[in-house]
Amino acid sequence: MSETDLPEPVEPDRVRTGVDGVDDVIRAVEALEERPLEEHVGVLETAHAELRRALDHTDQSSDQPTESA
Repeated sequence: MSETDLPEPVEPDRVRTGVDGVDDVIRAVEALEERPLEEHVGVLETAHAELRRALDHTDQSSDQPTESA
């Protein structure tokens, strides 16, 4: 089988959450393919910190009592 006989790679569906901050992190990680390997650690460390911050914010929001109607 030659290279010309290989099927085109299928682009995976991009994951989006609807939460702007989380989706920004996902886009940054997706862009790693185009960045030098030396930059990956910094991007992943930032992604981890941003996702942790988003989770912490979600945890704090769920601790708030909800108003009853």
